[in-house]
Amino acid sequence: MLKEFEKQAKKFVPPSEEQITACREKLSSLQLQLKAHKLPVVVMMEGWGAAGKGSLIGKVIRDLDPRFYTVNTKSSTPQEEDRYPFLWRHFSRIPEAGKLAFFDTGWMQDTVRAMERDELKKKGYKARIASINAFERQLSDNGYLLIKVFVHISQKEQRKRLEKLENSKNTAWRVSVHDRWQNLHYEDCRDNFDRYMEDTSTPWAPWHILDGTKRSEAVWNLLQLLTSAISNALENGIPQAQLPQEEFPMRKFIPLQKVDLSASLSQKEYEAQLDSLQDRLQELHNILYRKKIPVVIAYEGWDAAGKGGNIRRVTSALDPRGFQVHPIAAPEPHELARHYLWRFWTRLPKDGHIAIFDRSWYGRVLVERVEGLCTETDWKRAYTEINEFEKELAYWGAVVLKFWVHIDPETQLSRFQERQNTPEKQWKITDEDWRNREKWPAYQEAVNEMLEKTNTQLAPWHILPSNDKKFARIQALRILVDTLEKALKG
Repeated sequence: MLKEFEKQAKKFVPPSEEQITACREKLSSLQLQLKAHKLPVVVMMEGWGAAGKGSLIGKVIRDLDPRFYTVNTKSSTPQEEDRYPFLWRHFSRIPEAGKLAFFDTGWMQDTVRAMERDELKKKGYKARIASINAFERQLSDNGYLLIKVFVHISQKEQRKRLEKLENSKNTAWRVSVHDRWQNLHYEDCRDNFDRYMEDTSTPWAPWHILDGTKRSEAVWNLLQLLTSAISNALENGIPQAQLPQEEFPMRKFIPLQKVDLSASLSQKEYEAQLDSLQDRLQELHNILYRKKIPVVIAYEGWDAAGKGGNIRRVTSALDPRGFQVHPIAAPEPHELARHYLWRFWTRLPKDGHIAIFDRSWYGRVLVERVEGLCTETDWKRAYTEINEFEKELAYWGAVVLKFWVHIDPETQLSRFQERQNTPEKQWKITDEDWRNREKWPAYQEAVNEMLEKTNTQLAPWHILPSNDKKFARIQALRILVDTLEKALKG
């Protein structure tokens, strides 16, 4: 792409001051329209070292309302960020609806530098590109406008700028060892940039190359690009991508109505197994921390099925410094204004830690589906998006476990009545619980489809029969211990 751009370079005709002013005013006006239409925009600025990406952003945002944009910079990868999945630092910085987020380098730089350091072999590079394309497709499908810009300069121009920066004590710090290395290996780096852009340029997120040689030309072209792309998105909407045909390796699932709920344990059996399993889990937690293996556990289930008590039996065996439980309720306004997976990406554990979700990202295909809180297109697309999310976790090295805590309608009714008739438990029962109970058939249909389409080999579902809570607690602990032991042997 860069070589072709060099061949097609055209003579620049400088705009008049009136044209520049009019373009700036239009961009400011469009920013207000973004707010009104709740359209989020991600502008990723990539390019050569010393190409002027930062100054370009500064000149473009000069007349914008600073309350409604952010600028994300990253000169190097902080050690703390390396303890999370690759996309974590990028997904966590996406803007709310109606706002802009500028990235002064982003996931392209991370990937190309990993190629340069030979950290990404052929298979790893292919997986990384698949992750990035899925990420960008998800943003587009969920209403984000993604504008990707590469600022291009020649080897000679880059060398001249680096020398100028180094000759001043006030700017010498801006020249990194990598900048110098990049200039010395310019053609190889150009090939890497070309390969990356060819592999990630899509109809919904194409690459735009700007000539950064003349700063005034680059500013003008960027202003025109932004106003054009945003105007088009406001008028015609965001291009919707076609879902990939990727097939995720699935495990066989059992429909809920065929699950045997008769299993039970005596109190003596329960206490003996509980102590043994919790002791082993405590040992495994220490090894997980030492080996820096993250664990993500998602709990879903019927109201009053016993998720809370089940989680407590797990956490009581863990070091409190190494886990966190996330109770997931209806999204807060700032969460609702972003991609629905954002609030789960931002709650992921560091490597060596455990995150337990009391309800999870499956709300999109359960409560949001049944209650009509999202469109049919949204929840049908979510099966693929969720499988991709969990694949990212598994490829990162996480152990992913998903529990459906299952009871029958009669047991639920009995527990509801007990809660309602016991003063200290009345806070657990709400009108919404009763309303959801009336929709049991619709929820059962949604759960069965969820189990069928997301029970992958990388992130399997485990159904916990919980008419007897004691049996379900022991089952969860046993599955968790067995899974962790296998992961630590691998």
